[in-house]
This record gives sequence, C-alpha cells and structure tokens, in this order.
Amino acid sequence: MLRWRGLNATPADLGRTVVTIGMYDGVHRGHQELIGTAVARARAAGRPALLLTFDPHPSEVVRPGSHPAILTAADRKAELVAALGVDAMCVLPFTQEFSRLGPGEFTHTVLVEHLHAARVVVGRNFTYGHKAAGTVETLTAEGRRFGLGVEGVDLASVAQAPDPAGGGDVTISSTYIRACVAAGDMTSAALALGRPHRVDGIVVRGDRRGRELGYPTANVESPAHTAVPADGVYAGHLVLRDHQTGASGARHPAAISVGSNPTFSGARRTVEAHLLDFDGDLYGEHVGVEFAERLRPMTAFTGVPDLLLAMADDVARTRDIVGVRP
Repeated sequence: MLRWRGLNATPADLGRTVVTIGMYDGVHRGHQELIGTAVARARAAGRPALLLTFDPHPSEVVRPGSHPAILTAADRKAELVAALGVDAMCVLPFTQEFSRLGPGEFTHTVLVEHLHAARVVVGRNFTYGHKAAGTVETLTAEGRRFGLGVEGVDLASVAQAPDPAGGGDVTISSTYIRACVAAGDMTSAALALGRPHRVDGIVVRGDRRGRELGYPTANVESPAHTAVPADGVYAGHLVLRDHQTGASGARHPAAISVGSNPTFSGARRTVEAHLLDFDGDLYGEHVGVEFAERLRPMTAFTGVPDLLLAMADDVARTRDIVGVRP
C-alpha cells in the first residue's frame, strides 16, 4: 500500500481515485463496512482506493486539551486498512489553517485538485470543512459541479455482549469502543472492533520486580493518548512488530497487568505483559499488546505470598482462555 503525508506528497501518477475520508480510529466493524464499500467501488471502476485520514485528531486542534484516547496507532491503522484492500493512504496534517477551510475549498483543493477523486464514499454522518458545515448533502451538490460521485453509507450496529442489565443493539463508533476499553470490557470492545483491542508501543526497562518474583514482564511504553484499558489483569497476547514497517509478526500468549503495582506502592501506571513459555530479551522491541479478557481488578495484596498465589491463578486462567497448555 502506498502511504504518504501531506497533499503535496501525492504521487503524480496516481490517476483518478475512489476516496474514503475519516479518522478511522480503531478501524472497527463499521469502518470495515465503509472501507469495503469504497474498495468495491474502486475495483469496479478500475481505480485505486485511497483512504484520507488526519493527524493529529481534529478535536485537539479545534478544542485543545480534548484529544480522545487513540484506539489504533498510525502504523497499525495502515496495516489494518491495507488488509481491507486499500491501495493508498494519505495522512493530512490537521492544523488551525486547515480547520478554517470551507466545505467548498475542501472539496476543490483536497479532493479534486490534489487527490483527483472520481468518487467519494463516506458515512451518512460525515461532516467536513470549517465548523463542520459540510455534510453528505453539500458534498453531493459540490460533486455535481466537479463531476465527483458521492455515496453515503449507513452506520453499522452490533449486539452488545450480555450483561446483567440486559444488552441491546448499539451503533458502532470509536467513542463507544473507547468507553468499553476504559471500563475494561474487552469482550464488548472486541465485538465492535472485530478483533481484540491492542496497545502498541516499545518494550522498555522497568523495575524488574516481576523477574525477581519469577514472572518476568515486558514493560510496554505506548504513545501519548493511547487507549489503555482500565487497571486490572488481563489474558491476551503480545505481538512482535517489524521495526521498519510496523507489520505484525509472531503472537505470544500473555498475562497482562495494567496499573501502578499497588502492592509495592507504585505511582506510575504501566502495561506489563508476562509471556507464557517464553525465554528471551525483548528490550527495544516494537510490540502490540492484545487484550482478550479481563481476569480481575488491580488489587493491593497484604504481602508477596498472596500476590504470588494470585499471579499463578492469573497465568492458569490465561492458559484456559487463550488455549495454551504448559
């Protein structure tokens, strides 16, 4: 998949395109349907499917300090959309100047002049331009002027995971998934995402306390604003990633701790993964931590013996959930 940043870096030989636009944070099941529609239209027309996204999140520019938790890092987003058949991805820097572009300017400058769009596929709730004044209806009208086809796609819904209060159908959105992650509800998050929620980062040196206790962990440092699940212990996997491309590689079953280690009066919140049946040095590795199921909340134990009993149980339950035997 071709990938570039900024309109001026658009390849000169790209030709007419089918463009889909959005943050696509999470590349969840609703996004997948929308992207799938754009790819299908591109294949039928013999044109490249191009995904236009933004960095940083527009809300941080329009309302500083309101940056939402990010579900997918840039490299992970690129990997996911490429797997869906997207041929090219343009990351557009979202600046104060760009935020002041009117809907008509956005259509002409971005879509027509630089990305050579022949067709645009967006969600029904899509807005664009200064103060989000543009809608699918205005884009359709502008499309007629520029010879640009426009298609609005309905949002997808998903049945919530069963809960004591009873479930129901909810519209899939990044906001909904962020709420699930913040609550530690990894089952509902995975149902909406179509895969386990993942935190990407680099393995850094920690206090090495896990190794001293017989449960060595990979301490994963993630970028600012990453959507880290609620404090607790989880079953899941650690995924090794290519340093250059960010592509996912080998997956290792892991018991994962999120929190500040209250038993030892920790102050810094960390994500630490204990890999099952693994012996090796992961320092400096680019990894992804996938959360399958929450095992328990973070607990301050009265002493190390009680902590060790809990950790042994965490590992045993993780083995059951991920289907790995000793």
